[in-house]
Amino acid sequence: MISALSHVARLARAAYVFAREGVFGVVDPALVPAPGQVLLRMARLIERRGAKSGPRLSRALTRLGPAYLKLGQFLATRPDVVGVALARDLESLQDRLPPFPQAEAERVVAASLDRPVAQAFAAFGPAVAAASIAQVHRAEIETGGARRQVAVKVLRPDVGARFRRDLADFQFVAERAERYSAEARRLRLIEIIATMSRSVAMEMDLRLEAAALSEMAENTSGDPDFRVPTVDWDRTTANVLTMEWIDGIALNDHARLASSQVDLPGLGRKVIQSFLRHALRDGFFHADMHPGNLFLDDAGRLVAVDFGIMGRLGLKERRFLAEILLGFITRDYRRVAEVHFEAGYVPAHHSVENFAQAIRAIGEPIHNRTAEEISMAKLLSLLLEVTGLFDMQTRPELILLQKTMVVVEGVARSFDPKLDIWTVADPVVRDWIERNLGPLGRIQGAMAGAGELGKAMGGLPAIASRSIRVLEQLETMVRDGLVLSPDTIAALGRARARQNRWRTIALWVIAFAFISILWLAR
Repeated sequence: MISALSHVARLARAAYVFAREGVFGVVDPALVPAPGQVLLRMARLIERRGAKSGPRLSRALTRLGPAYLKLGQFLATRPDVVGVALARDLESLQDRLPPFPQAEAERVVAASLDRPVAQAFAAFGPAVAAASIAQVHRAEIETGGARRQVAVKVLRPDVGARFRRDLADFQFVAERAERYSAEARRLRLIEIIATMSRSVAMEMDLRLEAAALSEMAENTSGDPDFRVPTVDWDRTTANVLTMEWIDGIALNDHARLASSQVDLPGLGRKVIQSFLRHALRDGFFHADMHPGNLFLDDAGRLVAVDFGIMGRLGLKERRFLAEILLGFITRDYRRVAEVHFEAGYVPAHHSVENFAQAIRAIGEPIHNRTAEEISMAKLLSLLLEVTGLFDMQTRPELILLQKTMVVVEGVARSFDPKLDIWTVADPVVRDWIERNLGPLGRIQGAMAGAGELGKAMGGLPAIASRSIRVLEQLETMVRDGLVLSPDTIAALGRARARQNRWRTIALWVIAFAFISILWLAR
């Protein structure tokens, strides 16, 4: 009960901030039940002056702190949950916070590396960038009598405890939403919060970001136009990540790119094809490829940084992606629809023909158009409408991929407004399909299937033994029945009574908190 009250109190504060920043003003009252409409009108009473201008939700999330900031960034990748318009608003949310003191950063580094900063680094400068989870310092190390520059990422002190508290609040809301809302269950809100929690947990262990850097370095070692910074494992721990300093031109520095006479259309193609190659070939892609995280080095190669958010695709998802893209490129909408059914993403009771018709409505308007003529917001909106119409359950890995593709296309379009993403994607997609779904790919798939079948055959004796035990237990249950002890029955009754009592108290607390907020705001 104390835990529930803590959640309610913190969520009431968040609701107050949302109301003050005018977030509830963007909600269409017609979509809200009658009791909710009353609450919306009450919330509008405490809206501050000037709240109607600018990105309201972004302001509110920034005020509420790091976990809410991260939630906003995460929801920007989920237009299926918050809607396309709100997702586009959240794209502008910047994960930038004031840096914590230099002395505190040096204490974290010294404690993590188990040696004074002066012994680990020849020089350790002030923070050059700060976000909700960590900040980056420019430093130097000395090897073989020569100095080289490195970037040192340092975790914020005590950031884990605050994130765990706020994430528990989000989980509290998701569980109750799924309990009472079929739409919340379809969107799988609990899974969304669980995915976000795993993502944040991985971001707060900088060894895992170093591992992602290392894995992508191996995957792209033969790529002529893409690389990642090297990791200094001797100076990397859970709280500190040391890597190569990148001196290239940031892709958001258009003036410097223009003065360097870079082939901008070629750079746009390089961004898209690199991303698709990572997603299809490797099944492992950088999921935060905004221009501030991409650089162009002296050799003309793309260099990516900030590997806190990564995406993975299994072979099934990669085949799905390749065939979907090829279907749109070749306008084979029937095949696009069939792939959705084969993957199990659309329930079998729906019509393939009807789904193909819906896909055609999405694909036809974008053909023979340049990127500047295609509204990606409209395209996403149509896709999401089709998703709901055909009961397609949310696939978090595909939504993250889809959102990253939109960001990547936006980066590429900033260099070549007439770029056609389908034409640029065509060679990468066809190459992957020829390698994996052509004759050689089918042979390799058959060999892999034979190996899996051998493993399954080897496990049959153990499966048979467990099956016999289960059947024996079932036979005993059928013969004797399922018997609950009096103590168990009494405990179930007490638990049910407590649940009803605390639910009633929680509702009164919420009502009291809201009334108090309104009174204080007078």
